[in-house]
Amino acid sequence: MSIRRRSSAITIAATAAFAVLLAGCSGDPDDGGNDGDGGEGEYSDIVFWTPQVTPSRLAAQEQIAADFEAETGIGVEVVPLGGADQNQALVTGAASGDVPDVILHGADQTAAWMAQGLLDAEVTAAAVESLDPSTFNENALNQVTLDGEIASVPSDGWVHLIVYRQDLLEAAGLEVPTNLTELAEAATALSETGVTGIALGTQSGTPSSTEAVNSILPTNGCELVVDGEVTIDSPECVEGLERFLELRDSSVSGDLDVPAAQAAYLAGDAAMLLFSTHIFDELAGLSPDVPVTCAECVDNPNFLAENSGFITVLDEANPNQYGTVLGYGVPVGAHTTEAQMFIEYVMSTGYVDTLATATEGRLPLRLGTPDNPTEYIDAWGGLPIGPAPEEGVSIASIYGEEIVTDINAGMESVYRWGFGTEDAELAGAAFTQGTLASNLDALYSGTPAADVAATMAEQVTALQAELG
Repeated sequence: MSIRRRSSAITIAATAAFAVLLAGCSGDPDDGGNDGDGGEGEYSDIVFWTPQVTPSRLAAQEQIAADFEAETGIGVEVVPLGGADQNQALVTGAASGDVPDVILHGADQTAAWMAQGLLDAEVTAAAVESLDPSTFNENALNQVTLDGEIASVPSDGWVHLIVYRQDLLEAAGLEVPTNLTELAEAATALSETGVTGIALGTQSGTPSSTEAVNSILPTNGCELVVDGEVTIDSPECVEGLERFLELRDSSVSGDLDVPAAQAAYLAGDAAMLLFSTHIFDELAGLSPDVPVTCAECVDNPNFLAENSGFITVLDEANPNQYGTVLGYGVPVGAHTTEAQMFIEYVMSTGYVDTLATATEGRLPLRLGTPDNPTEYIDAWGGLPIGPAPEEGVSIASIYGEEIVTDINAGMESVYRWGFGTEDAELAGAAFTQGTLASNLDALYSGTPAADVAATMAEQVTALQAELG
């Protein structure tokens, strides 16, 4: 848990030595896969798909690719492609034999693509071994390890936080919550003061509530499925749904989607907020498109940043924080030698620049090097955020250097139902289809949580049968 504090701006110059170790790649370019179309000692240019598609992020990635080409002579075509488009294009490309060489993608896609036989796990495992597995976030590695194979190289991600108004909790005589029950109790008490206790996505059947359910219930020890057995109707899940209802009922503005929840906190109308690490720049008034609008912010744009604290792990007994893990995958049929070289470059020499493309949303999953185990997480805290990077305003300079350690603890607790297990496909399908969130209206209308959980279990079991 992190309590906001002021500190001087810090400047961290972070560089990583990069060596192309042919022994760590595929050896001769003509051996295996679809390597080295040129003569001996020559490499092929490669194609890289990325879900980071905004113009500024794309330009930054193209610069990293250009730097890689200057280092190795290997050209990289950077193709912006969102996750859903990646899924369709990869299946189509695999059928025709035309695939990209590297894809930055989510852990849910990793599981689906491995199940379809689309990824070359030998290449990514070799890259992780070359970089040293001990330098990675262990939890992230576990999420992308399927049937004992490291199916992608964890790069970065984001995690859910509970943002809370320190001044409002203190005025209400409340301690910072340390588990879901305490969070619900605090939200209820704060709502009695005239503000929304906690703002989060609660609109039934929507992506916003799907994300909220997947975020809140695991913090109570609730599991969707364990070793093929659907367990969403367990006592932990029933209690989690009861607490979720209390959180929802703490809103003084009805049901919210994620943007409305964010706006409520930035307007000073909510005492707490469930949101991702993307909130850091907005909270500090550094996002022109999502401004702070609280009454106190008129005279002091930093009011919310100065009066907010962060819970990065809600319950130490159930350290399950919702979040996303992005990693680099290599499709079957790719230029494997060049793909591995590129991955190792962007995870070393180009890593800090990669994280800087969206600092608040790209938390490092490789924490450092064997010689400097915290090199990259330390550098991340000093990276600029906001629309004027030249001003050098960083997360650490605004919220205190301890936030870097706390956020890393949150990333180490990133948890998604089924990920890294044989249940990943079912969990991913239930999430995509909004199976659980579609039952929230019944919960809101007074149906006992146990009955709602039983219906959820029936629907997840039916989905399991459909998947075979």
